[in-house]
Amino acid sequence: MSDDVHLPAATAPSGAPAASPKPFVRDSGTTRTLHFTQQEIQSSMSTLNPDALDLEYTRMMMGFVLFNPEPGRILMVGLGGGSLPKFCHRYLARSAVEVVEIDPEVIALRDAFMVPRDGERFRVIQADAAAYLRGIEDHADVIFLDGFGVGGIPGPLCTAEFYADCYRALRDDGILVINFHVNHPDHHEYMDRVRAAFGSSMFEVVDDDMTNSIVFACKGNLLDDPAAAELRRPASMPKDAWRQLMPTMKVIGATLVLR
Repeated sequence: MSDDVHLPAATAPSGAPAASPKPFVRDSGTTRTLHFTQQEIQSSMSTLNPDALDLEYTRMMMGFVLFNPEPGRILMVGLGGGSLPKFCHRYLARSAVEVVEIDPEVIALRDAFMVPRDGERFRVIQADAAAYLRGIEDHADVIFLDGFGVGGIPGPLCTAEFYADCYRALRDDGILVINFHVNHPDHHEYMDRVRAAFGSSMFEVVDDDMTNSIVFACKGNLLDDPAAAELRRPASMPKDAWRQLMPTMKVIGATLVLR
C-alpha cells in the first residue's frame, strides 16, 4: 500500500517557461521516497531511521571522510529528500552544512523528510546553484553536486564553467563530490570538463549495479594520501555512522589501491 502526497504547484511568473513536474512523496511500509515522476526515485528514507543513508550512492558520496573527516563547511547542491544533509548534520558535529536548492516545492517537503530546521550549523538556501557558486571563493571544504531533475542533471550544473566555479569555491585541499549517471551519453564529456578544472587529482567509483558514478576531485593533492586506503574510522565519527559506511568505504579503498 502506498500513498502519494502532492503540494500545490507554485505560480510561475508571466512569460516564464512551463514548470517542471511537481515533486511528490510516496510511502510504502516504512520507506518514504521523493519523486518527480512515477518511475524515478530521487530520494529514499526509512521512517524508522530517518538519518540513515538509504541509497548506496549516498553512502559512496561520503567517501570524502577518508581524506577530510572534519570539514569546516559542506556545501550541497540539491536538497532532494535531505539524506546527505541530515547525515552530515547529525554525524559531523563540527561541520556547518549549507544546501542550495532551486525548487521551492522541494524545499516545502523538508518536514516530510525530517530535514533539520535552519540554525547555526544548518541552512537551506533557495537559489540557482550555478549563479550562487559563480560569486564565491574559498568558501567550502567539501562541495556535493547532487542536483537532478527530470531527465538528469540540469545543463547549467555540468558545464566547464560551472566546474571551474566549484574549484574556486573550494578552500585549499577542498573536495568536490559529484553524482553522475554512468549510462548518460555525455558522461565522458562531463568527466573531461571536471578534469579540465581539477587536473589529475580526481578518481571515480561506480556502484555495483553500474548506475551511479561518484567522482571525487580535489583542489590540491589530498586524494593522494595513502593512509585513506587504510579505512580507519575517523576519531570524530560515531561508531554507528561508520558502521553504515564501512562496506561502501571498502569499495572506495579498493579503488584507491588500484589508482
